[in-house]
Amino acid sequence: MNAIAILDKVSYIYPNSTETVLKDISLTINKGEFLGIIGATGAGKTTLCLALTGIVPQFYGGRFFGRIAIAGLDSLDHPVNELARHVGIVFEDPEVQITATSVENEIAFALENLCIPREEILRRIPIVLKSVRLEGFEKKNPQELSGGQKQRLAIAAALALQPDLLILDEPTSQLDPIGSLEVFATVRELKQELGVAIVIVSHAAEEMAEFCDRIALLSQGKLLAIGTPAEIYAQVDLLQQNKLRPPEVTQAFSQIQQKGINIPQIPVTLESSIAALKALRSQSQLLDSPDFSPRNRSDRNLSKSPVLSVQNLKHTYDDGTEALKNISLDIYEGEYILIVGQNGAGKSTLVKHFLNLLKPTEGKVLVRDRDTRELSVSDLAQSIGYLAQNPDNQIFNTSVEKEVAFALPFLGYTPNQIKQETERSLRAMQLWEHRHAHPLSLPKGERGRIVIAALLAMNPDIIIFDEPTTGQDYQGASSILEVSRELHQMGKTVIVITHHLYLMPDYADRAIVMGKGTILLDAPLRQAYHQTDLLESTYLTPPQSVVLSQNLSKISDREYPLITPTEFANCFAVYVDK
Repeated sequence: MNAIAILDKVSYIYPNSTETVLKDISLTINKGEFLGIIGATGAGKTTLCLALTGIVPQFYGGRFFGRIAIAGLDSLDHPVNELARHVGIVFEDPEVQITATSVENEIAFALENLCIPREEILRRIPIVLKSVRLEGFEKKNPQELSGGQKQRLAIAAALALQPDLLILDEPTSQLDPIGSLEVFATVRELKQELGVAIVIVSHAAEEMAEFCDRIALLSQGKLLAIGTPAEIYAQVDLLQQNKLRPPEVTQAFSQIQQKGINIPQIPVTLESSIAALKALRSQSQLLDSPDFSPRNRSDRNLSKSPVLSVQNLKHTYDDGTEALKNISLDIYEGEYILIVGQNGAGKSTLVKHFLNLLKPTEGKVLVRDRDTRELSVSDLAQSIGYLAQNPDNQIFNTSVEKEVAFALPFLGYTPNQIKQETERSLRAMQLWEHRHAHPLSLPKGERGRIVIAALLAMNPDIIIFDEPTTGQDYQGASSILEVSRELHQMGKTVIVITHHLYLMPDYADRAIVMGKGTILLDAPLRQAYHQTDLLESTYLTPPQSVVLSQNLSKISDREYPLITPTEFANCFAVYVDK
């Protein structure tokens, strides 16, 4: 038998619910297969993963229909700990999985529970740590790791088990792009060397197209389509109908095809798109470069004092880690700035200095010419608003209205001012109709807007989004960034930290690239995106449109500094004989 997992007409309803979250799913996962699962938020992807481990329904309860067999074992007849010998899982949030006090103990923990000999445990630990770029961290306490490093540790612990079936539910959502590629490559090697079947849930369309053998598309609990990446991702209309993003190269060639230019097969990987580019160049007319004027450049006067200035900033943590090294930076009113860099580059450490959550070891940070060390956190809250990765960590009131109004009395607002500012902010974020609702009863995207509304009520000049798109599907990420655009249009200075470079060309104008605690580059966004060697040195990959445009420049007699699929598509027209 070649199958490692068989799902036969599986349906599931959570306890105290009437919604069927899995609907009559039949699917066979073969030994050594790399299966990708895609779908918008709420499609049922995580529930399907939990069902493959037996956690659904054994731990959750609810109503389960159909049958799942894992390595020949019925998921209802065998306890989860027995199924765990054959199937491992990595969740999106590493915090729920990490329990040990050192990195090496975290990896050893599950192996010891399975009675793996000590010699074999010691052999596996360095192998998996190398695969996730955590060599040298063996003795480190996991709680001292960054969010991305914790995610890599959770993946390493699962890889060490060498299960028959490894399930990864959004395992790369907190990783830098090169780290994400390494995870995909690592699990593919595991598949090839040990015959382990891989099931991975991810919104990373480019990586899924390159590494997966098959793609399963879920929509509202149903298995809507299954096929090779070329078969699934080339159906651009189907993906868009289901609020999903195709790979950038697929978007570009699909738009070119819509111009009436013959594209025999729309590419879904960068390699195949470069091959298709040569054929495209010979059968279409190449136009001059489109207008490359920045979309969001403000009319700021650089002779004015910056709203935020960092001068020779250094920061060393108590354990001796030198997180920031001689950082100098000026940010001006009305800018929209992107800060990028690998996990551990110092991005969040830098931002915490803006908020006075960390004190400089050396140097200083000025907000409107005032040293942050002379200001309280509440003082700074009136100048700088901060949206954390998980908005739920910033919500603690029982209604949307109370949440937005909470901080205002502490800032000296009168009752009448509180009422006015709360209503203004709620209406600006399209939340007025939800003002009496409990915040946690609203969808995650709306909860993010609640935090933003609370920030707006305090009327800060600067608003910082720290990895706002982590774990979001394309629609969710775009919704958050549209809010950032609205704030920028209100005159706010916006700073966004993200690994998702492909999302930012329509928003940011200036990019700050960090690596190992230093600023490697501070430049206009378009210029920064084309510094591909520099980006890769800090574990970032440029958008596929950038690589395509650089290849186009090589086979043409002009430069094409393109950064989006639409810009690339706009360079081509139907060939006209002269």
